[in-house]
Amino acid sequence: MTKIAVIEDDKLYNEALCISLKKEGYTVESGFSADDGKSIAASYPDLVILDLGLPDGTGIDVCRYIKGISDIPVIFLTARDEEADMIRAYDNGCDDYVVKPFPIRVLKKKVEAVLKRHSSGKSAILYKDLLIDCEKRTVSYKRREIRLSAREFELLEFLAKNKGQILSKETLLREVWDSKGMFVEENTVNVTINRLRKKIEPDVSNPMFINNIFGMGYKFGE
Repeated sequence: MTKIAVIEDDKLYNEALCISLKKEGYTVESGFSADDGKSIAASYPDLVILDLGLPDGTGIDVCRYIKGISDIPVIFLTARDEEADMIRAYDNGCDDYVVKPFPIRVLKKKVEAVLKRHSSGKSAILYKDLLIDCEKRTVSYKRREIRLSAREFELLEFLAKNKGQILSKETLLREVWDSKGMFVEENTVNVTINRLRKKIEPDVSNPMFINNIFGMGYKFGE
Protein backbone atom coordinates (compact mmCIF):
# COMPACT_ATOMS: atom_id res chain seq x y z
CA MET A 1 0.00 0.00 0.00
CA THR A 2 1.27 3.48 -0.89
CA LYS A 3 2.59 5.33 2.16
CA ILE A 4 2.50 9.13 2.35
CA ALA A 5 4.20 11.25 5.01
CA VAL A 6 2.56 14.54 5.99
CA ILE A 7 4.89 17.03 7.72
CA GLU A 8 2.85 20.04 8.80
CA ASP A 9 3.13 21.92 12.11
CA ASP A 10 -0.49 23.11 12.16
CA LYS A 11 -2.10 20.15 13.96
CA LEU A 12 -5.65 20.73 12.71
CA TYR A 13 -4.42 21.17 9.13
CA ASN A 14 -2.23 18.09 9.51
CA GLU A 15 -5.12 16.00 10.79
CA ALA A 16 -7.42 17.14 7.98
CA LEU A 17 -4.84 16.21 5.34
CA CYS A 18 -4.28 12.80 6.91
CA ILE A 19 -7.99 12.03 7.04
CA SER A 20 -8.47 13.04 3.40
CA LEU A 21 -5.55 10.95 2.18
CA LYS A 22 -6.60 7.89 4.20
CA LYS A 23 -10.03 8.10 2.55
CA GLU A 24 -8.23 7.71 -0.77
CA GLY A 25 -6.70 4.45 0.44
CA TYR A 26 -3.21 5.70 1.32
CA THR A 27 -1.31 4.75 4.46
CA VAL A 28 -0.39 8.02 6.18
CA GLU A 29 2.22 8.93 8.77
CA SER A 30 2.29 12.45 10.16
CA GLY A 31 4.90 14.70 11.73
CA PHE A 32 5.00 18.29 12.94
CA SER A 33 8.64 19.37 12.74
CA ALA A 34 11.80 19.18 10.64
CA ASP A 35 13.15 16.48 12.96
CA ASP A 36 9.93 14.48 12.49
CA GLY A 37 10.29 14.86 8.73
CA LYS A 38 13.84 13.51 8.69
CA SER A 39 12.93 10.64 11.00
CA ILE A 40 9.89 9.62 8.96
CA ALA A 41 11.83 9.95 5.68
CA ALA A 42 14.25 7.33 7.01
CA SER A 43 11.35 4.82 6.89
CA TYR A 44 11.15 5.43 3.11
CA PRO A 45 7.56 6.53 2.42
CA ASP A 46 6.44 6.71 -1.22
CA LEU A 47 5.83 10.47 -1.07
CA VAL A 48 6.31 13.34 1.40
CA ILE A 49 3.95 16.31 1.71
CA LEU A 50 6.02 18.97 3.41
CA ASP A 51 5.30 22.39 4.90
CA LEU A 52 7.91 24.97 3.93
CA GLY A 53 7.91 26.66 7.36
CA LEU A 54 8.51 24.40 10.37
CA PRO A 55 9.17 25.32 14.02
CA ASP A 56 12.68 23.82 14.19
CA GLY A 57 13.92 24.39 10.65
CA THR A 58 12.80 24.80 7.07
CA GLY A 59 11.14 22.44 4.66
CA ILE A 60 14.04 23.15 2.31
CA ASP A 61 16.45 21.55 4.79
CA VAL A 62 14.20 18.51 5.14
CA CYS A 63 13.85 18.22 1.37
CA ARG A 64 17.64 18.31 0.97
CA TYR A 65 17.95 15.54 3.57
CA ILE A 66 15.32 13.41 1.83
CA LYS A 67 16.92 13.78 -1.59
CA GLY A 68 20.25 12.91 -0.04
CA ILE A 69 19.08 9.47 1.10
CA SER A 70 16.59 8.49 -1.60
CA ASP A 71 14.55 9.56 -4.61
CA ILE A 72 11.32 9.96 -2.61
CA PRO A 73 9.14 12.64 -4.27
CA VAL A 74 8.32 15.77 -2.25
CA ILE A 75 5.32 18.11 -2.55
CA PHE A 76 5.65 21.44 -0.72
CA LEU A 77 2.66 23.01 1.00
CA THR A 78 3.11 26.66 1.90
CA ALA A 79 1.43 30.02 2.24
CA ARG A 80 4.39 31.60 0.43
CA ASP A 81 3.55 32.43 -3.15
CA GLU A 82 6.64 34.45 -4.04
CA GLU A 83 8.42 33.36 -7.20
CA ALA A 84 11.79 33.25 -5.39
CA ASP A 85 10.45 30.77 -2.82
CA MET A 86 9.06 28.53 -5.54
CA ILE A 87 12.30 28.56 -7.54
CA ARG A 88 14.32 27.79 -4.40
CA ALA A 89 12.05 24.84 -3.61
CA TYR A 90 12.39 23.39 -7.11
CA ASP A 91 16.15 24.01 -7.12
CA ASN A 92 16.38 21.88 -3.97
CA GLY A 93 14.55 18.94 -5.46
CA CYS A 94 10.83 19.32 -4.81
CA ASP A 95 8.46 17.68 -7.29
CA ASP A 96 5.52 20.07 -6.88
CA TYR A 97 4.60 23.24 -4.99
CA VAL A 98 1.10 23.97 -3.65
CA VAL A 99 0.14 27.36 -2.22
CA LYS A 100 -2.31 27.53 0.70
CA PRO A 101 -5.25 27.73 0.76
CA PHE A 102 -6.13 25.15 -1.87
CA PRO A 103 -9.00 22.70 -2.61
CA ILE A 104 -8.19 19.28 -1.17
CA ARG A 105 -9.27 17.73 -4.48
CA VAL A 106 -6.48 19.63 -6.21
CA LEU A 107 -3.91 18.25 -3.77
CA LYS A 108 -5.22 14.71 -4.27
CA LYS A 109 -4.81 15.05 -8.04
CA LYS A 110 -1.29 16.39 -7.60
CA VAL A 111 -0.44 13.47 -5.33
CA GLU A 112 -1.74 11.02 -7.95
CA ALA A 113 0.18 12.75 -10.73
CA VAL A 114 3.48 12.89 -8.82
CA LEU A 115 3.23 9.23 -7.75
CA LYS A 116 2.42 8.14 -11.30
CA ARG A 117 5.19 10.25 -12.82
CA HIS A 118 7.70 9.05 -10.26
CA SER A 119 6.78 5.40 -10.77
CA SER A 120 6.82 5.46 -14.58
CA GLY A 121 10.00 7.50 -14.88
CA LYS A 122 12.02 5.64 -12.28
CA SER A 123 15.29 4.38 -13.72
CA ALA A 124 16.91 3.76 -10.33
CA ILE A 125 15.57 2.56 -6.99
CA LEU A 126 17.26 3.51 -3.73
CA TYR A 127 16.13 1.84 -0.52
CA LYS A 128 18.15 1.75 2.71
CA ASP A 129 21.46 2.25 0.90
CA LEU A 130 20.65 -0.46 -1.65
CA LEU A 131 20.82 1.15 -5.11
CA ILE A 132 19.25 -0.68 -8.05
CA ASP A 133 20.05 1.00 -11.36
CA CYS A 134 17.41 -0.35 -13.74
CA GLU A 135 18.99 1.26 -16.79
CA LYS A 136 22.56 0.07 -16.20
CA ARG A 137 21.34 -3.17 -14.55
CA THR A 138 23.72 -2.75 -11.64
CA VAL A 139 23.25 -3.09 -7.88
CA SER A 140 25.27 -1.64 -5.02
CA TYR A 141 24.97 -1.45 -1.26
CA LYS A 142 26.58 1.52 0.49
CA ARG A 143 28.37 2.19 -2.82
CA ARG A 144 29.85 -1.32 -2.90
CA GLU A 145 29.00 -3.10 -6.13
CA ILE A 146 27.15 -6.40 -5.88
CA ARG A 147 27.45 -8.80 -8.80
CA LEU A 148 24.17 -10.51 -9.71
CA SER A 149 23.21 -12.92 -12.46
CA ALA A 150 20.71 -11.69 -15.04
CA ARG A 151 17.88 -13.66 -13.39
CA GLU A 152 18.80 -12.47 -9.89
CA PHE A 153 18.75 -8.86 -11.09
CA GLU A 154 15.37 -9.26 -12.82
CA LEU A 155 13.89 -10.82 -9.69
CA LEU A 156 15.26 -8.08 -7.44
CA GLU A 157 14.10 -5.36 -9.83
CA PHE A 158 10.56 -6.77 -9.97
CA LEU A 159 10.37 -7.09 -6.18
CA ALA A 160 11.71 -3.54 -5.66
CA LYS A 161 9.33 -2.00 -8.21
CA ASN A 162 6.49 -3.53 -6.20
CA LYS A 163 7.85 -2.44 -2.81
CA GLY A 164 5.50 -3.18 0.07
CA GLN A 165 3.35 -5.63 -1.92
CA ILE A 166 3.20 -9.33 -1.11
CA LEU A 167 4.07 -11.28 -4.26
CA SER A 168 3.26 -14.97 -4.48
CA LYS A 169 5.67 -17.53 -5.93
CA GLU A 170 3.24 -17.98 -8.82
CA THR A 171 3.37 -14.25 -9.59
CA LEU A 172 7.17 -14.21 -9.50
CA LEU A 173 7.37 -17.25 -11.77
CA ARG A 174 4.94 -15.70 -14.23
CA GLU A 175 6.52 -12.23 -14.29
CA VAL A 176 10.23 -13.08 -14.06
CA TRP A 177 10.51 -16.48 -15.74
CA ASP A 178 7.40 -17.42 -17.75
CA SER A 179 7.19 -14.00 -19.46
CA LYS A 180 10.44 -14.91 -21.20
CA GLY A 181 9.26 -18.38 -22.18
CA MET A 182 11.19 -20.12 -19.40
CA PHE A 183 9.06 -22.73 -17.70
CA VAL A 184 10.68 -23.77 -14.43
CA GLU A 185 9.72 -25.41 -11.15
CA GLU A 186 8.26 -23.43 -8.24
CA ASN A 187 11.31 -24.31 -6.13
CA THR A 188 13.38 -22.17 -8.51
CA VAL A 189 11.95 -19.07 -6.81
CA ASN A 190 13.09 -20.23 -3.37
CA VAL A 191 16.57 -21.09 -4.62
CA THR A 192 17.01 -17.76 -6.42
CA ILE A 193 15.64 -15.77 -3.46
CA ASN A 194 18.06 -17.49 -1.08
CA ARG A 195 20.98 -16.85 -3.43
CA LEU A 196 19.95 -13.23 -3.83
CA ARG A 197 19.64 -12.70 -0.08
CA LYS A 198 23.16 -13.99 0.50
CA LYS A 199 24.42 -11.31 -1.87
CA ILE A 200 22.41 -8.25 -0.83
CA GLU A 201 21.41 -8.74 2.82
CA PRO A 202 23.87 -7.45 5.47
CA ASP A 203 22.40 -10.07 7.84
CA VAL A 204 20.79 -13.02 6.04
CA SER A 205 19.22 -14.27 9.29
CA ASN A 206 17.43 -10.93 9.71
CA PRO A 207 16.65 -9.69 6.17
CA MET A 208 15.71 -6.05 5.66
CA PHE A 209 15.21 -6.12 1.87
CA ILE A 210 13.43 -9.35 0.93
CA ASN A 211 10.99 -10.65 3.53
CA ASN A 212 9.24 -14.03 3.51
CA ILE A 213 5.53 -13.68 4.31
CA PHE A 214 4.63 -17.15 5.59
CA GLY A 215 2.17 -18.98 3.37
CA MET A 216 1.77 -16.01 1.02
CA GLY A 217 5.03 -15.16 -0.74
CA TYR A 218 7.68 -12.46 -0.58
CA LYS A 219 7.74 -8.72 0.00
CA PHE A 220 10.46 -6.15 -0.68
CA GLY A 221 10.85 -3.59 2.10
CA GLU A 222 8.57 -2.83 5.02
